[in-house]
Amino acid sequence: MALSTPRAAGALAIIRVSGHDALGVVARRWQGADIDGMASHTAHLGRLLDSDGHLLDEVVLTVFRAPHSFTGEDVVEISCHGSTWIAQQAVLSLIDAGCRQALPGEFTRRAFANGRLDLSQAEAVADVIASHSRASHRVAMNQMRGAFARRLATLRARLLEFVSLLELELDFSEEDVTFADRSQLLALARKIHAEVDTLARSYHDGNAIKNGVPVAIVGHTNAGKSTLLNALIGDDRAIVSDVHGTTRDVIEDTVELGGTLFRFCDTAGLRDTTDTVERMGIERTLRALDEARIIIWMVDATAPRADVDSQSALLSDHTEGKKLIAVVNKNDIADSHDIEAAKQAVTAIATPDAIIETAVAAPNGVAPVVEAITTAAAWASVDDEALVVTNVRHYEALTAASDALLRVIDGLEQGLSGDLVGQDLREVMHHLGTITGEITTHEMLGSIFSRFCVGK
Repeated sequence: MALSTPRAAGALAIIRVSGHDALGVVARRWQGADIDGMASHTAHLGRLLDSDGHLLDEVVLTVFRAPHSFTGEDVVEISCHGSTWIAQQAVLSLIDAGCRQALPGEFTRRAFANGRLDLSQAEAVADVIASHSRASHRVAMNQMRGAFARRLATLRARLLEFVSLLELELDFSEEDVTFADRSQLLALARKIHAEVDTLARSYHDGNAIKNGVPVAIVGHTNAGKSTLLNALIGDDRAIVSDVHGTTRDVIEDTVELGGTLFRFCDTAGLRDTTDTVERMGIERTLRALDEARIIIWMVDATAPRADVDSQSALLSDHTEGKKLIAVVNKNDIADSHDIEAAKQAVTAIATPDAIIETAVAAPNGVAPVVEAITTAAAWASVDDEALVVTNVRHYEALTAASDALLRVIDGLEQGLSGDLVGQDLREVMHHLGTITGEITTHEMLGSIFSRFCVGK
């Protein structure tokens, strides 16, 4: 039993009870229609009593009978008024009636144990709850509906057939019978490896979708980096000042744009300095550049061209494989000659994916920057059928399976015996099985479900 809604005042609070005697325990604190006669998936108005038998609240009781419930057990959900005191007293009353407080993630763990979800689907439940954008929600929902599990089940079925043929050969080794055509097995192994490797490589995108696409805002001091960050998130998160070197550290915040979560990093201005603290900030700027998927290069159209030229080495060293957006800022106070000179200086150093001239401090001045960012992150706009790995545990298992498949391919190419190749194949199946829960340990399950909230 647990409170499944936040511990805060609201319109409603929901208490969930699950287990073989869930109906009987709740009946001890219930006044209303006979619980034993209630059909599954029906709701009933009645009264909930406290531990002394006094009226606590008028509630709605919903019954889900096994095995057609989230956990696969009898489940009762009690919707009471959202007073924190009422919810607390209701929980205490049910404990006195024979309930036990649920552990973190215990309801989902029971759903897994009772075959209602596989392990990857159970983990997706937590991802759905934690989703902060349309893209991360779609990925999590697709996984929770079992798309990832079905793909892995297909791969394991093909591997099992692969292993079976090799082991059949071993049973008839004295007769020198060949059941598995090595060229066909090699082609199959390469195809499966390509699929597993594609899933593993999707984690790079999946992690960004889940935690926010990292965007580094860089440029010379006073180019407008902090002004841009504040405009993007709609808050005065970073200090804006005419004094050079105000930003000494990397300031991060997240915001959803066009259905995708972005993690913006306002960085220390890039310039030669003898200030120890400012130099530490610049070093952190370089680390932010390495982690970024998108780089916004702020260029002050009113500043000397030397400010732009001084960043040439930095950009050439840190922009490979990343989307680069050059923002020529302060076009409201710069003349057309300065703006054109700034754009020419930018293209002389790098080849941006987009060059924008604007004034981010002006009304709607940030709009073209937002458009460029969402265009640069078009890969993160997933559809309802997207299969993207977002879980580091899944990524590690897929990587291990990919490595084992490479050994299988090498063994087939080298003409190794079926028992040696079969050992690597079984290792592949083992790693894939840990993702969906065919292969688990108590410690692994404890670690996974301990990260869930109580009540889920």
